[in-house]
Amino acid sequence: MSDTTPDPTEFDWRTRRERLDAYLDANDLEAVWFARPNGFAWLTGGDNVVDRAGDAGVAAAGYDGEALTVVTDDIEAPRLRTEELPDCTVVTFDWYRADLPSVVSEVSPTPAAADVDVPGLATLDASALRQPLTDGDAARYRALCRAVAETVESVCRACERDDTERAVAARLRGDLAARGVDSPVALVGGGERARRYRHYTPTTAPLGDYALVSVTAERGGLFASCTRTVAFDPPTWLAERHRAAARVEATALAATRRVGREGGTAGEVFAAVQDAYDAAGFDGEWAYHHQGGAAGFAGREWIATPDHPAPVRLPMGYAWNPTVRGAKSEETVLVTEDGVETLTRTDADDWPTLEVTATDGSGVTVTRPALYEP
Repeated sequence: MSDTTPDPTEFDWRTRRERLDAYLDANDLEAVWFARPNGFAWLTGGDNVVDRAGDAGVAAAGYDGEALTVVTDDIEAPRLRTEELPDCTVVTFDWYRADLPSVVSEVSPTPAAADVDVPGLATLDASALRQPLTDGDAARYRALCRAVAETVESVCRACERDDTERAVAARLRGDLAARGVDSPVALVGGGERARRYRHYTPTTAPLGDYALVSVTAERGGLFASCTRTVAFDPPTWLAERHRAAARVEATALAATRRVGREGGTAGEVFAAVQDAYDAAGFDGEWAYHHQGGAAGFAGREWIATPDHPAPVRLPMGYAWNPTVRGAKSEETVLVTEDGVETLTRTDADDWPTLEVTATDGSGVTVTRPALYEP
């Protein structure tokens, strides 16, 4: 095997190579290519994004069983070589003569697969290759999640009830960007809209009596999600519903660990989530919003549904996000054989917390942010 690869202490290249070699062998392929930003980051540790509106980046990284090759145009090659890429072969082309998919098709050995449409290549679903997380992935994930949680809580502390949802979302996106974190999802719902909608995309409405602030943020191909609640003059029911949502989340985490140990599926965890809503006093509430699922090199590697066949892998990131009529509990958590580690936490002295226990009798108890009352 070639050593023209990422530093294994930083990107766990050996584990990635083992997974890729097994994939090539199992599918009778000579190469696999990654042009989607999360796949490119997973394989190289680099960033191939210029235009965030597209599914594919400006470069594709390929592995042929020996080494990495990156294909990009002559505009991007100097910067990528200097700032983003490991020591690997870079194939360039004139930006005005060809496009990325066609050049990948020309240079790739065949048969091959890619995570974007490439002429003559099969389709690659890279999600399974990214699971479970390696130790190096988990270390970078911890740093990202803490940065995201710190930023969300800082923005929430500065909120005032007359602030508009859009103004808060703008501050959140800006503060995350200052830490090198992108925010593909930034939801801010004032009390009136958070009561009515599960996805409270920000508007010019004021926050009012309380607000939910939710984010899914990305850095280095990894995605972190969390939600915080700011309560200025909260309705009497909010604390109860917030605790109920947190208990459902704790149950989802307990079930994730159990099902992962047993080699079960996402559908089995979802069944436990359904039961948890009933036990928490809100039977059927699960039907009004998706409940989350596995996370890591995607906001959700999969979203659980009844009978979903995706295997529950450990160690792996999970972001469950139960909602109860205007309340929400959401954290990014590393679930291992031994337990659950909440990654989006700050241990800030001025942010209140509550202890919640899973409804399934497992005894799993987690600490969750309580309502923040300025």
